[in-house]
Amino acid sequence: MERRTFLRGAVIGTSAAAFGGSLWQSAAVAAPAQPGAGPYGALGAADANGIQLPAGFRSRVIARSGQTVSGTSYAWHNAPDGGACFTDGTGWIYVSNSEVNPGGGASAVRFDAAGTITGAYRILSGTRQNCAGGKTPWNTWLSCEEVSLGYVYETNPWGGTATRRDAMGRFKHEAAAADPVRRVVYLTEDETDGCFYRFVPTTWGDLSSGTLQVLTAGTAASGTFAWQNVPDPDGSPATTRTQVPAAKHFNGGEGCHYANDTVWFTTKGDNRVWQVNLAAGTYELAYDDSLVVGGGAPLTGVDNITGSSSGDLYVAEDGGNMEICLITPDDVVAPFLRINGQSGSEITGPAFSPDGTRLYFSSQRGTTGSSSGGITYEVTGPFRA
Repeated sequence: MERRTFLRGAVIGTSAAAFGGSLWQSAAVAAPAQPGAGPYGALGAADANGIQLPAGFRSRVIARSGQTVSGTSYAWHNAPDGGACFTDGTGWIYVSNSEVNPGGGASAVRFDAAGTITGAYRILSGTRQNCAGGKTPWNTWLSCEEVSLGYVYETNPWGGTATRRDAMGRFKHEAAAADPVRRVVYLTEDETDGCFYRFVPTTWGDLSSGTLQVLTAGTAASGTFAWQNVPDPDGSPATTRTQVPAAKHFNGGEGCHYANDTVWFTTKGDNRVWQVNLAAGTYELAYDDSLVVGGGAPLTGVDNITGSSSGDLYVAEDGGNMEICLITPDDVVAPFLRINGQSGSEITGPAFSPDGTRLYFSSQRGTTGSSSGGITYEVTGPFRA
C-alpha cells in the first residue's frame, strides 16, 4: 500500500497520541517518488504568456510588479512570493508576500464568483523580506520574514491591522502550516543547518502565547522523531542549536504543507521533499532528486509547496526548468507547467482557489530578472478533485 493511502486511513485518535508527546514510534519508510506520466499528460507549446500547460489548461496574468492591478488603483508589490487563497462570500482573495528588504509586507487581490478582479490592496507594510507563510483555520495569513532573527506576522486578508507574533520565535522564517487536529503550527527555517519547528499555542486560534518546539530525530535507520522545547524562542538560531543538540538539521527549509495527518516540507539545499507521518510518528523522504532512478530528475530547485483536494502535491521550482511539478498520491513526479524566457526568476506562491478550479502563482522576477519584474498568474482547467 502506498504511504499516503495508508495515512489517509489512519485513526485520528492514534495520530494525536503519537504526536502529542515524546514517544518514539517505529518507522515505515517507503521509496521516494519517481518520474512517470502525470495525470494531465504532456506539456503543450508555450501560450501567449510563455507558459507550457497540459491540454485543456490556460493561463492569464493577474498582476505585474509596479503596475496597477486591472480594475483597481493599486500598484502590485515587487518580488511576489508565498501566497494563499481565502473564501470571500461567493468569491475569494489571493494574498501574496513581497520578498524585498527593506519594505516587504504583503498584498491581496479580491475576485468575484466569476473570477473577475474586484479589488487589490496592502495587508502588511514595513517588514523585511517576507518570503513564504501559511493560512490559518481562522482565516488569517501568517507572513514570515526570511532574515536573521525574523518574525512571523499574522495578517487579515480583508485588510486592517497586522500583529507580530513574537512567541513563534525569531529565526530565518520561511513557511508555516497549521494542523487543526493537533492544534499546532509547523515552521521551516531557511538555513543550511536549519531546523523544523512546531508552535503549540496556549489557546488554539490565538497565537499570542505558546511553546516553540524543535524536531529531534531518532536513528537514521528508523526515521523516528520527537519534539523538544526551545528554551529561548527569542534567541538566535545558534542558541537553539546549542540548547537542543539533538535537533535534526535540514539544508535550507522552504515550503510547508499540511493535509491528512501529514506535513510535507521542502529543502532547497539538497532538492528534497520531506514527509512527516504524524500518525506513524516517522519522517522520510517523499522526493530526492539524487535518488531518481536512471537520473534526469524532473524536479530541482524545490521551493514553495501546496496540495490539491485530490492529494496531489504541487512543488514550485526556484531555478531548475522554471516548472511547477506534481507529486501524485501514488508517488509519481511529473511537470505540470513550465515558464519559458524567465530563467533569472523563480516560481513562488502556488495556491488553489477555494473551489480547486484555479491555481495562482508568481514568477518572482519575471522576464527582467529583477524584483520589480514580478508577474502573478492564474491557471484554470480540469484539475482533478
